[in-house]
Amino acid sequence: MREAMASADVGDDVLDGDPTLAALQDRVADILGVEAALWTPTGCMANTIALMHHLTRGDRFLAPVGAHVLEAELGTAAWLAGGLPAPLTHDAGPGRPTPAAVLAAAGTAGPYFGLRTSLLCLENTHNGAGGAVTPVDEHRALVAAARDAGLAIHLDGARIWHAASALGVPVASLAAGVDTVSVCLSKGLGAPMGSVVAGSAAFVEGAWRLRKMLGGGVRQGGVVGAAGLVALDQAGDLAGDHARAARLASGLQELGWPVIAPDTNIVLVPTSAPAPLVASLLEADVRAVPFGPGVRFVTHRDIDDDMIATVLDRAATVPAPAP
Repeated sequence: MREAMASADVGDDVLDGDPTLAALQDRVADILGVEAALWTPTGCMANTIALMHHLTRGDRFLAPVGAHVLEAELGTAAWLAGGLPAPLTHDAGPGRPTPAAVLAAAGTAGPYFGLRTSLLCLENTHNGAGGAVTPVDEHRALVAAARDAGLAIHLDGARIWHAASALGVPVASLAAGVDTVSVCLSKGLGAPMGSVVAGSAAFVEGAWRLRKMLGGGVRQGGVVGAAGLVALDQAGDLAGDHARAARLASGLQELGWPVIAPDTNIVLVPTSAPAPLVASLLEADVRAVPFGPGVRFVTHRDIDDDMIATVLDRAATVPAPAP
């Protein structure tokens, strides 16, 4: 990846475009089955661009409880895009609302001074729910419900590569029917930075201006674009990350830990005392992070089978946490 970055063909992406970023954007658009795509430095910027495009200030938007756009992007959906968030409960399973919940929350047209709901934000996989996957049929049903309610649809697909790998389906099938979609090139794929926001050619034309407005214009962007192209070549490795996460989860369960079985590469340990557990793990030379009402472990391309075995050996010296 570093060799590709060092030898990248570059241009000025603020002016007339960078050839390597252009190649990356075309490739991502093709993978997603959409007309066009635009590289952004971060996933937060990619989502913010999409929400700024879709929302008129004061509009309400729907998103599953714990969605990244609600909890982990510093309120940019409200602060910069001017949207009023309305969380949807996970009544279809972890990270997944039902179509009925979407229709009920969208409501019906009221008086001109009433609150207007205009957008549904989906997330696949759902980070806050432990990398939970939304299957293709449920995705289609949610898209259909949003259309029936007259809503635009944005998909936060930062981890869509993981969802497609777990389900054994093309990535495009999990983005079908949405207006815009964001994807991340670092989450599991290994790029040092970069996301892509995609949709129609008309959307990307406007997104180009919004990216500049948010400070995302880059000059020789091909240096990081080359890393993104290598990252896409590594998507097939994600199945190994998922297998190691499953091994970690089952091993912790054997030790008596209250572990949620992972769909992908995120292992959640619910506990009422996450901080003491993280401290105890650190004393055993295992790094984990507090995450909501629990602790999170993530497997990725820098973690191998021997490391999982080592973590389990060291975790055996830590008292099993109370749920």
